[in-house]
Amino acid sequence: MFRRLARATNMGHGFRLWPVFVLLTAVVALPTAGVFWFMNQAMQNEHLAVRQRLTEVYRSRILSASERVQAAWLEKVSNLTQYGKQEPKSEAFADIVKSGYANSALLYDNARVAYPELSVWSSMSREPGTKLWLEARRQEYENDDPQRAAALYKEIAEQAAQDWVTALALVSQARCMNKAGRSGEAIELLISKLGAGRFRYTADAQGRLIQLNGLLFALELMDSPQNPRFPEAARSLFEHLNNYGAPAMPASQRRFLMQQLQSIWPDCPPFPTQAAEEIAAEFVKIEQDPLKPGQLQATPLKDIWAYQIPDKSLIALFDKEHLLTFMNEALAAEDSIPGIYFTVLMPNVSEPAFMTEKIGEAFPSWHLALNPEGPDPFESASSQKITIYFWTGILMIGGIVLLSLLLAGFLRRQIRLTRLKNDLIANVSHELKTPLASTRLLVDTLRDGRYQDTALVQEYLQMISRENSRLSNLIEEFLTFSRMERNKTKFDRNPLKTEEIIHTALEAMGERLQAPNCHFHLDLAEGLPGLTGDRDALVTVLVNLLDNALKYSGDDKEIQLRGFASNGNVVLEVQDNGMGFPRSAAKKIFDRFYQVDRTLSRQTGGCGLGLSIVRFIVTSHNGSIVAKSQPGRGSTFTVQLPAS
Repeated sequence: MFRRLARATNMGHGFRLWPVFVLLTAVVALPTAGVFWFMNQAMQNEHLAVRQRLTEVYRSRILSASERVQAAWLEKVSNLTQYGKQEPKSEAFADIVKSGYANSALLYDNARVAYPELSVWSSMSREPGTKLWLEARRQEYENDDPQRAAALYKEIAEQAAQDWVTALALVSQARCMNKAGRSGEAIELLISKLGAGRFRYTADAQGRLIQLNGLLFALELMDSPQNPRFPEAARSLFEHLNNYGAPAMPASQRRFLMQQLQSIWPDCPPFPTQAAEEIAAEFVKIEQDPLKPGQLQATPLKDIWAYQIPDKSLIALFDKEHLLTFMNEALAAEDSIPGIYFTVLMPNVSEPAFMTEKIGEAFPSWHLALNPEGPDPFESASSQKITIYFWTGILMIGGIVLLSLLLAGFLRRQIRLTRLKNDLIANVSHELKTPLASTRLLVDTLRDGRYQDTALVQEYLQMISRENSRLSNLIEEFLTFSRMERNKTKFDRNPLKTEEIIHTALEAMGERLQAPNCHFHLDLAEGLPGLTGDRDALVTVLVNLLDNALKYSGDDKEIQLRGFASNGNVVLEVQDNGMGFPRSAAKKIFDRFYQVDRTLSRQTGGCGLGLSIVRFIVTSHNGSIVAKSQPGRGSTFTVQLPAS
């Protein structure tokens, strides 16, 4: 392959590098693709292996968590069963709610709801039917005589043989006294007489405790919490409502009194069982299919779930938050694994999960979800081996790329050297052929005696001398180029006068700058600073620039050499009115063998080494050179060298 490449480089400038780089790209791309494929397969296999191992661990964990929730639920059901056997049922209801085992409950006694009861039955009438009672009612409502009605109710209370009749009479008496404008006496009657211990268990025909209704009536008559007797009476009613023991109070009366007390007492503390009472009351009103004992079921109430214990003595009611909190607390007791967490999925709720498991028979359609948290556990578990695979692949790819770059650099250098060799051969052949041919023609003419007089002989000899000088200059340029390529050019570092360098260069140009068609101008600033460097090399710089100005100018030549100081530098400018060159050639013009006119039929000679030698000398003296030009408007070459 390298021999073919070497043969291809003999084409010189016509040779294109893109096939070589396409081949090198393929050499890099194919092994790299193979390495990436093997890396991908290895990492996928590692992922699958890690996923399988972790899945087995996670499966055992989610089963253990499900069993933990079921065990905690069985413990809750066992405690609820004990409450279902407790008497009285109202006290069991309060204990269930206050202990936090359920949000509310319905307790049964022989398949009948015992608390909160559906209704209260009594064989007693609503009010006594005696003549005296009827007369008191007539005086209160028909004759609108509250004073007379109050006296009659007082007489009934004093004569009654039953406590419930006495209690009703006292409440009615207080009502009439309030109508008669005697509210203070009515409050005293309700608190002192009706508040006596004998009326604690007294209930009306609907089972409602008359004493507590009277106490609420007294608070309403006080009209303001600022009344001196209001705090004590309100606190007493509050304590009675929180007491679920004897005497038994209907749930409907308890809820009513709670609501009324809160409406008239701004500082009323919250009732711990009020929400439970409301939930139970709503539940007994709804119509739904019979519950399946031992299973948690949804109810028509929003976010309320019901569970009937197996012996059917109790229905526990739970809201969604209670159930989720209970299950999360049960899950928190499970030994946690870093990187995973559990979520409870309610029925008809779907969320993305890595793994799910049914919680148990008591929770139909409830699931436990397992999800990774934070960094991917599979990535964490397999990251070490994957890292080894990754860096191994990177090193292999890096080695392939590095070797390819070294090979590309070697080929590029070889192609460049071959191209330079071809350019050198082509330019040397062209540049040497012309003066040699001219010299041979002139010598043959003189040898054969084909001339008219001695003046023509002198002219031929001068032409031979110029061609000889031209050959000498070409050979000198080639030798200088050879030394540059081998880095064997050494320059002396001596203090120099700038004017001396300029005048030496002008002497070297001889009469060429004084020809009739050449107008040369020298413009030197006064007090030019000196330079430090190689005298002959710096003279060569100016000679080459002036020679180019002569060669590339037309028949009427305008050449100017300026010298001045600027910012600690000595600036030398050579300006001509020649053919110029485009802006695109400004950077390439100092390259070796570069020529704006690359045709073999060009009028000017040269092999494209002069300006590259100039730049080499200037750069070696820590200076810079810039070329500015426009086609047809001449060129300006500016050299800046550090002043000494």
